[in-house]
Amino acid sequence: MTLAQHALERLQAWPDLTAGPASCGTGRALRSVRDEIVHFHSDRDVDLHLTRQAIQRFHYDLSGSSAIHLVPGSCWLTVHLDCEADVDLLLTLVSIALKNHQARPSAVEPGPAGCNFHRVTVLPRDTVAGG
Repeated sequence: MTLAQHALERLQAWPDLTAGPASCGTGRALRSVRDEIVHFHSDRDVDLHLTRQAIQRFHYDLSGSSAIHLVPGSCWLTVHLDCEADVDLLLTLVSIALKNHQARPSAVEPGPAGCNFHRVTVLPRDTVAGG
């Protein structure tokens, strides 16, 4: 079982999430009543829909993680799953996303223009680290 399959399996057990096809046309999505929250695009790459407020609040921490890839102006971030710790990080971020999506008024932030699929190139961590 791949890390993405493992994460998807764990998240499908959450009562606030429902599985279906991703609106971008590639992979599976998990959505809340209001929004798509997660897109599983490959065995290792997952796009997560956070609110702009959450990305701003956690920007320093998110940008410091080698597993997280931010696209300027996007409400989505890409999580590259290389190990179980990355799966745990994804689940934590999904929890934050659910809370933020449920708390925000629907008129404050428009829906996502689309996930980051094809907008992020993920390099292996040993390449990024110079090794």
